Amino acid sequence: MLVITSREFRENQASYFDRADKGEEILVQRKKNKAYRIVPVTADDTVLSKSDFLAKIDQSLAQANQGQRYAMHDGESLDDFLDRIGADVQD
Repeated sequence: MLVITSREFRENQASYFDRADKGEEILVQRKKNKAYRIVPVTADDTVLSKSDFLAKIDQSLAQANQGQRYAMHDGESLDDFLDRIGADVQD
């Protein structure tokens, strides 16, 4: 992990972003008790507000209570299960 000051980051942002893109973790120190980690956002990252996240949970619970749920068949692999329900699952 590379630890730099906020001034160093401002002066060389592009090079630090390039290093983060290559997998290096960058920690930007600001003042005494503040620090920020620079990591790239990946396709697996999801950005939801807390209220949106809780609304999705409430929606899922309501669907489950209405009987709208899926179960794996005996001997079914996880990949087969996900393929089977994939067409029915919506964001």
